[in-house]
Amino acid sequence: MNGSGISMATRPAWLSPQLLDRTEQVVIVLLWSLMAWRVTDSVNPVAPMLLLSETAVAIFVLIRRSTTNISMKLGDWLLAITATAAPLLIDPRNVSDHGMLIPAVVLVAIGKVLQAGAKLSLRRSFGIAPANRGIKVEGAYRLVRHPMYAGYLLCHIGILAGVFSLPNLALYVIAWIAQIRRLIAEEDLLSADPSYRDYMEKVRWRLVPGVF
Repeated sequence: MNGSGISMATRPAWLSPQLLDRTEQVVIVLLWSLMAWRVTDSVNPVAPMLLLSETAVAIFVLIRRSTTNISMKLGDWLLAITATAAPLLIDPRNVSDHGMLIPAVVLVAIGKVLQAGAKLSLRRSFGIAPANRGIKVEGAYRLVRHPMYAGYLLCHIGILAGVFSLPNLALYVIAWIAQIRRLIAEEDLLSADPSYRDYMEKVRWRLVPGVF
C-alpha cells in the first residue's frame, strides 16, 4: 500500500495522479460555465459577486503547477468535488430582502480580501483534491492554517444572505460538511511532511481562531 491509499498493484494502469489532476480542471471549468450562465440570466444584484467569488477558483485551478503527490483516495476526491461543486450550483436568480444587500457585500468583500491574501501566498500551489504542492506558511497562513477556506466561508455567508432560498441553503450546508472533512483529509496528507507538522504546532487554528 502506498501513502495515497491505493496499492500500485490494484490501481488501474490508466489511473494516474496526472490524469486526475487534469480531470479536476475540466470538471471545474464545466461547472463554472454553468454558474456563469445562471449569473447572466439573473437580475439579482448579488449575482455578480457569486461570479467574482467562484471565478478565482477556476482561474487558480487552471494555472496551478502539476503534482504527483496527490491523494488517490476515492473518499478524498468525493469530498473535494462536493465542497467545490456545491457552491458552483447555487442559483443566483432568487432575490433576497434588499435590506441584506449591504451586509452581503461587506461579508463577500472581507472574504475576497482573505482569499486574495491566501492565493497570493499559494500562487500556483492551489488545488482542489488533497495534494502537496509545497508548504506555505507566510502571509494569511500566519493567522489560520486554511485562510482560503475562511475566506470562502465569509463569501458564502454573504452570498447566501443575498440570494437566500432553501435549496441554496441546502447546497451550502452540504458544501461545508464536505469542506470540513476535506480540510481534515488535506492535513492528514500534508502532515506526512515534517515542515507541515512544524507549521501545525506554530499555527493552532485551522479555520476560525478560537473556534476551530
